[in-house]
Amino acid sequence: MAKILDRILLFIYSLSIGIISVIAILLLTNAVPVSLSSRDQNRLYIAVLVAAVLLFLFSIRFFYISIRRDRSSLPSIDQRTEFGDIQISVETIENLSYKAASRVRGVRDVKTRIRVSESGLEIHVRALVDGETAIPPLTEEVQKQVHDQVEEITGIPVSYVSVYIANLVQSPVIKSRVE
Repeated sequence: MAKILDRILLFIYSLSIGIISVIAILLLTNAVPVSLSSRDQNRLYIAVLVAAVLLFLFSIRFFYISIRRDRSSLPSIDQRTEFGDIQISVETIENLSYKAASRVRGVRDVKTRIRVSESGLEIHVRALVDGETAIPPLTEEVQKQVHDQVEEITGIPVSYVSVYIANLVQSPVIKSRVE
């Protein structure tokens, strides 16, 4: 929710700065002549003061966002043992999944994506295959290898492994020369 609010505030801030810049350029170049009564000048002064205070508050918020240390940018799975805390990055688990899937014969060009859920890790594997091995047993082997390897090495339960076969690897055509 805070990220959505920050995006809305950033949009309003950017739009306000843009409008104020255009108005300032128009007024400073005398493209728009201005003659205001004393009462209108007071109203304008109050409106400008309110806008300036709001923009200053937005600036403070965006400054805080830019300097704070965001732990959510480094996603990890946290575990507690009797000796202390353990953090395993999602990137580490992706690399383990990649390594396990790449070991299966017939699988090429593997990409993995991890999602953490209440029931455990959900691992999504995308791969190309060589086309020489039957796909159903190949995908089952990938699922088993990834599931077992990640659970064994990390100790984190894997609830789901999906395999998406994107395409076949195109083998280079070798043209024979006849002389």
